[in-house]
Formats: sequence, C-alpha cells, structure tokens
Amino acid sequence: MPFEFQRLAIPAVVLVRARRLPDGRGFFRETFKQSEFAAHGIDARFVQDNHSHSTQGVLRGLHYQKHPQAQGKLVGVVSGEIFDVAVDIRKGSPTFGKWVAQTLSAENSLMLYVPPGFAHGFCVLSESADLVYKVTAEYSRELERGVRWNDPALGIDWPLRDPSLSERDLRLPVLRDADNNFEFEG
Repeated sequence: MPFEFQRLAIPAVVLVRARRLPDGRGFFRETFKQSEFAAHGIDARFVQDNHSHSTQGVLRGLHYQKHPQAQGKLVGVVSGEIFDVAVDIRKGSPTFGKWVAQTLSAENSLMLYVPPGFAHGFCVLSESADLVYKVTAEYSRELERGVRWNDPALGIDWPLRDPSLSERDLRLPVLRDADNNFEFEG
C-alpha cells in the first residue's frame, strides 16, 4: 500500500503519508489513488489541480468556498515546508471553531485532506515553498470567503508572528462574522 491514513483530532481531516520509493536516480511516489483513498473514507471527486508558490513568511488563509462550490482539498508540498491549518466552520459541529495543523514538506511526503466545511490556510517556513493541491469543486470568485488568520476565538498557534499577508486576507472577518453556509451533518 503506497499510503498511510491517519484521522486527526478533528476526524474529518485526514493526514496522508505517501510512500516514497528512492533509488540512485531520485525517487517515485504516488500522490493520489482513488481506490485507496475511497477505502479509507475519502471518496472525493477531484476536478481541479492548483499550484501555489510562496516565499518564507507568507501566510495564505484562512480560505473556503461556500456551497454549492464548497471545496475539499488534498494539499501536498513539492518543495519547501509549510505549516498547514484546517479550521472546522460547520455550524452545529462538536468541533466548530477548532483547528488542526500539520507541518508538510517535500521531505516528509505528508499530505492533508481538508474536507468541505473547513477553512484552510498555511504559512511558509522554508525559504520558499511550492504546494500542489487537488480540489473537489472549481474555483468560484463569487463564492470564495475566508476567516481572519489571527481570530482570537480560534487561537491558532501559528509558528510566525508577523506574516506577509495579501490585502484581501487582512480584511477577512472573524469566524463569528463570516459568511458561511456549512451545517454539520453528524
């Protein structure tokens, strides 16, 4: 089996370890296999792939798209290292407003599956980082939303204090005021 799956403190978020097969020429690893992901409860239909490049100290997030274009994301790093965060924003969820985080890097071969109903963000720990991620719905400017990265109610323990943020991310609301149509479906 080329993958190991681990449910995190918020069980809907899954840490995926891809097996790396090194040899004298470099390495090979699978980054997604529908049958294995489905067998481990991730029966996502990915429809778009994205590539994000950022430099050290950049923080992107916390982003999500509302229904009907809500996105699940499978996030991995092909160069560098990031601190990756998922926040449960499903109203009525026992873990509403809680977060989980994981350091993802090209070296550790870890990926994070963030399902719909979660805000997602990351900050770059290395000199630069390249993320590739699959999403379950196409990008929709009209439905894109977010939550402020430093919302005191969330209490995310980011590993940097003065990140580089976009103008848009600086203006995001706190979770209490966010435009969000997610409901927990126990």
